[in-house]
Amino acid sequence: MSHRPPYRIEKRDLTDGKILIEGNEATALGMMFGGVSLAAWYPITPSSSVCEYLTSFMKKYRREEDGASTYAIIQAEDELAAFAMVIGANWAGARAFTATSGPGISLMAEMAGLSYFAEIPSVITDVQRMGPSTGLPTRTCQGDIAKAYYLSHGDCKHPLLLPGNMSECYEFAIKSLDLSQRLQTLVFLMTDLDLGMNRWLSEPFEAPKEDLDFGKVLNAAQLDAAGEFARYRDVDGDGIPYRTLPGTEHPLAAYFTRGTGHTETAGYSEKPEVWQANMDRLARKFETIRREHMPAPIIDEEGPGDVALIAYGSTDAAIPEARELLQSKFETHSHYARVRALPVHDEILRFIEDHDVVYLIEQNRDAQLASIIRAEYPHLAPKIQSILHYSGLPVDAETIAEGVVARREALGKVHV
Repeated sequence: MSHRPPYRIEKRDLTDGKILIEGNEATALGMMFGGVSLAAWYPITPSSSVCEYLTSFMKKYRREEDGASTYAIIQAEDELAAFAMVIGANWAGARAFTATSGPGISLMAEMAGLSYFAEIPSVITDVQRMGPSTGLPTRTCQGDIAKAYYLSHGDCKHPLLLPGNMSECYEFAIKSLDLSQRLQTLVFLMTDLDLGMNRWLSEPFEAPKEDLDFGKVLNAAQLDAAGEFARYRDVDGDGIPYRTLPGTEHPLAAYFTRGTGHTETAGYSEKPEVWQANMDRLARKFETIRREHMPAPIIDEEGPGDVALIAYGSTDAAIPEARELLQSKFETHSHYARVRALPVHDEILRFIEDHDVVYLIEQNRDAQLASIIRAEYPHLAPKIQSILHYSGLPVDAETIAEGVVARREALGKVHV
């Protein structure tokens, strides 16, 4: 008796017009289209190919007619030197970034504080891998979220962009350069090994439709009208000062930046009231960043929501299947919010407030994003339950669905 297999081959066109691309390649394209003119880096898995791809793109597309280069890509002697070059180039008016991973981020901590306090634009792409120490360089993780957010000593906070797919690796690379100059601060682009080094199916990317954003830059005519230039003065109440670019032909254009205590005109000061005024303005600036400049989350609240899920980054790839499993296997309907940036957007706070319990899924051991939200919004802390995955392999749908069900059962027992 012959057996007829229950399978057949069907011709389909679901991938027509799509591209296959790595996250590091998409990031490099975004940096090029974002107008970067200097990249300084030190090789480290899994971020090295960001600048390797960038080198090939720039050689092909960013040359003058006579063949002269209009950019510099420098392999520095270490991560400290690489980031110092980036800060110096941005101070001089360039658009510059570095790419690294967790160990490199650790080495850049002091310079991160300089970028924050002297208010010099800079961008770091962090392709996260497993740690601590050397860890697992060829495994993925979301273990640098808390470190990057608070990097340096004293009181520091930095904006983090959290792409979840190839299009966002590209678009957020452009956005990171614009934001760093608009906000005059360090901006992190947080990808991971799963996004960065694997090939993903994606829609083709579009060229930027808007001009590059250089922020609050005063030209010679504006300096004439102002009659003075106070480097660190908050003119319009948003905490973000104006700046000039070296080379502006005006006697008021030259300025210094200071990583030590400074007045509004960048003079040195140790007066407590001057220091506190600076720190208060930087806090006001960070609130402006949170309210006005961070990408909004992607939220799906269609239909009933027995559970509410929150995730970010590459975790998003497993969420659709996890939601299907929750519905088909456990008869549990879900709402979902994907965080795309820190500081936390108002819509994420609203999403948490609107649900009795939210399950925040992270690929790290210590619930880093959940810890940040709990610390900054303690009234929401009781609502947040963590689903954690930190084996080094990408999180899968079954781990998420079963983790949610297990936590729900545990909460049910507690309530009884």
